[in-house]
Amino acid sequence: MVPLWVVVVLVAVPCGWALRERRRRLRDLGARTWNLERERESAARQAVEAERARVARDLHDVISHSVSVMVVQAGAARLGTDGETGEALRAVERTGREAMTELRHLLGVLAPSADGDALAPQPTLARLGGLVDRIAFAGLPVEVTVSGEPRDLPAGLDATAYRVVQEALTNALKHGASDARAEVRVSYGTRSLRLEVLNTGPSVLTGTGTPQPEHKGGGRGLAGLRERVAVYGGDLDARRRLGGGYRVRARLPLERA
Repeated sequence: MVPLWVVVVLVAVPCGWALRERRRRLRDLGARTWNLERERESAARQAVEAERARVARDLHDVISHSVSVMVVQAGAARLGTDGETGEALRAVERTGREAMTELRHLLGVLAPSADGDALAPQPTLARLGGLVDRIAFAGLPVEVTVSGEPRDLPAGLDATAYRVVQEALTNALKHGASDARAEVRVSYGTRSLRLEVLNTGPSVLTGTGTPQPEHKGGGRGLAGLRERVAVYGGDLDARRRLGGGYRVRARLPLERA
């Protein structure tokens, strides 16, 4: 005759093991469910961000280009006119530039940039120090030289000047040599603001290295900046330097600002 306590133990122990195993499986299932939910939420956010970025690029390509052409053509037409017609064309230029500034701010909210500038107030040359510090911290030493008397600039022109320097330094950081250095020159003249960004690198005469490419993603690279600078009657030139490295120059007229 088997004692009762033995029977109880023989029944209770397997039941306890089964209960613990069930609880463990439930915990594992709950953890997997939570992880899957997190992955779905992350995928959904990425899909929304990608769609917002695509819409921002489409808006920039379609609207920004058309408005830029309109402003440039109005400026060219104004040079041959005077009186009320000239004033009307000047108003078209001014309104077009204001629209471009508002459009870029809206696109920045729709698709913020990686450095977070888009959600902050429109960047200006007064914030150049912060940009230089970030670039230097990332590994590219930058020297800044300012000549002339700094002056208040219209928001759109000021933001454009900042973006020229930002794009040039970002390209230099991404495509420059590990020991590269950069120099930023800002010159305030009576008629124009001149910007020059230089970075060191292999000489084109040595045949080494690769040319620094222009970023054309969504019209936000150097190609887009040429168009943006042209809205203010300026010009931008970007090319490799014979002595090595890359050079970006921009001129922004101030009398039209």
